[in-house]
Amino acid sequence: MKIIVQKFGGTSLATPQNRSLAVAKITAAIDKGCLPVVVVSAMGRKGEPYATDTLIQFASHAESNIKPRDLDLLISCGETISAVIMATALYTKGVDAVALTGEQAGVITDNKHGDASVLRIEINRVNRYIEEGKVPVITGFQGVTEYGDITTLGRGGSDVTAAVLGQALNACQVEIYTDVDGVMTADPKIINNAKVIKSVNYNEIFQMSDCGAKVIHPKAVEIAMKSNLTLIIKNTFSDSPGTIITQFKKDDGTIPMGDRGLLTGIAHLHNRIQIVIDYSNSPEDSCNDSIFDELASLGISIDLINIFTDKKIFTVDHEDLKRVVELLKDRQEDFSINENCSKVTVIGNRIKGVPGVMARILRVLNQNSIKVYQTADSYATISVLLKTADAERAVIALHNEFKL
Repeated sequence: MKIIVQKFGGTSLATPQNRSLAVAKITAAIDKGCLPVVVVSAMGRKGEPYATDTLIQFASHAESNIKPRDLDLLISCGETISAVIMATALYTKGVDAVALTGEQAGVITDNKHGDASVLRIEINRVNRYIEEGKVPVITGFQGVTEYGDITTLGRGGSDVTAAVLGQALNACQVEIYTDVDGVMTADPKIINNAKVIKSVNYNEIFQMSDCGAKVIHPKAVEIAMKSNLTLIIKNTFSDSPGTIITQFKKDDGTIPMGDRGLLTGIAHLHNRIQIVIDYSNSPEDSCNDSIFDELASLGISIDLINIFTDKKIFTVDHEDLKRVVELLKDRQEDFSINENCSKVTVIGNRIKGVPGVMARILRVLNQNSIKVYQTADSYATISVLLKTADAERAVIALHNEFKL
């Protein structure tokens, strides 16, 4: 029998009615001859009692100086509650299920609290329960260090749990259940006629996730890509077939295009800050100094980067602005800051080698009086930096221009 990993997000578990729909997805897999392994997030969203954001808010209000290790111990409770409730819901429907924490499931991580990486899965215990005919219901988002300290895997970490379990169990596929019908061509809150993408390859979905599409964690995509593990994004609340994420390679090794257009989708990311360092009045070799090394040593991630003979331009997340400014002042740099920016990215493997795509993007944005402050491109993406106030109009204009 085939093992299948089914991960359910917070909205799928928030109410008894929602949980009953999730149970139906699990029992349907059993009826098809599959052996499901269930991964759960914390129930609900911010404001609901056991949601991760609610627990973080509670901790910060109770004690402002809580240590990262202790915070992980606290916020991991949300998934533990979900696992127990979901296992009980399954048992009530006649399915023999067992709740497991990340530690009990053998999820071993490093000790980077709040954003831990999985080192390995000690899968024997999970396999034993599967062989006994039980359905393991495993807490997502959490693991344990070699020394027994509880860790969490960062925002969206339950997707990572599902992917590493799928890899370790050699599952036939991992189903990620959420409250949308699949991966959309753009944010449906902005684009009313956004469509579900039926199929997408690993690189495209990784780029979409990394550029702001909140569908699946980029780390989960990386794990699946390394092991050629099929991912499917599905809706707990409908029978939509969802979006299949694979390599899409045929027997001859080629990737079928079907009737898909030039682009796969559009993603956007807010809270970008543009930094411009001016070297025009500095010695000639100043532009080749170690600023990026120093930023990296502070754990500051840089996004769009353009380097010229007399200046460096790059973007950072708004939460890193204070530390960046402190560093630049310490270095006595001549710099300027452009706040309230967003990055809008078009994604599609088929844009590689196609002339005129950047020109089309800039033309349509200019026609809509949207100023572009910076651009960057790779073989599968083209990104533009613009003011956040223009971001929604930009997404709409590009979605229409490329007939998504």
